[in-house]
Amino acid sequence: MTARIDYYTFMISPWAYLGSARLEAIAAKHKAEVRIIPMEAAGVFPVSGGLPLAQRAKQRQAYRLMELARWRDYLGVPINFQPKHFPAPDGLAARLVIAARDGGQNAIKLAHAIMRAAWAEERNIADADTLKQIAAEAGLDGAALLALAEQPAAKAALTQGTEQAIAAQVFGAPSYVFDGEIFWGQDRLDFLDRALARKGGSLP
Repeated sequence: MTARIDYYTFMISPWAYLGSARLEAIAAKHKAEVRIIPMEAAGVFPVSGGLPLAQRAKQRQAYRLMELARWRDYLGVPINFQPKHFPAPDGLAARLVIAARDGGQNAIKLAHAIMRAAWAEERNIADADTLKQIAAEAGLDGAALLALAEQPAAKAALTQGTEQAIAAQVFGAPSYVFDGEIFWGQDRLDFLDRALARKGGSLP
């Protein structure tokens, strides 16, 4: 059986954006499947002690910017630490990715294009027309995906993904769950790589 990584994320997470290329590379290296599961911070944070950025202590906010700069320089990934459209509601973007995923399309590629748009391209991922354009640039039918994203099924799937995250003890994004083990943060991707190597790229 092919190894599977459950990739829990908020679509507005800069850390998920920074880790996106490495996640894909690690999955390809081990021939693992990545299932993206968008979730809602408003559902995860209250039950796990998390806080929206604006409510965190000033020291933590300052350190976050320092860490983003460190990782930008280390990875060579372009990122605007304080983009014009942040914070932005990411529910529609999340449902767009869910529509792509459940339709058998390249949801990972779309998700990372959305994150790049938010963090490197100064685009508003809460705007439907912008999302449609991003999807088209990723080779997908943005109009069709937007129509699906507005359906009750996509909204229910986002709620389900949030509940699944809580049940899996996930408390932040990005979180990668493999073989029952949580790897929280893109700075834990090396440990995910090692776990996959121990399993030989396959689940028992």
